[in-house]
Amino acid sequence: MTTEAAPELSFEEALTQLENIVRELESGRIRLDDAVAAYEKAVTLKKFCEGKLKAAQLKIEKIELSPNGELQTTPLDKVED
Repeated sequence: MTTEAAPELSFEEALTQLENIVRELESGRIRLDDAVAAYEKAVTLKKFCEGKLKAAQLKIEKIELSPNGELQTTPLDKVED
């Protein structure tokens, strides 16, 4: 899998493919050459999934009213309860 092919996948599709590769590698019933290729694909899928998660995390914000009455956004991890 090339990095160019990864954007065509949704996060869920990439994660499913990654889980399938892990199961296949853990089974031990895969030839060495195929295992190396599968591992390389898994690394690409992992990086893709991490990038999607990071992008989603950056988009999550809390909308709140500022002291002067204007709407503003605050990153979710800075929300105080």
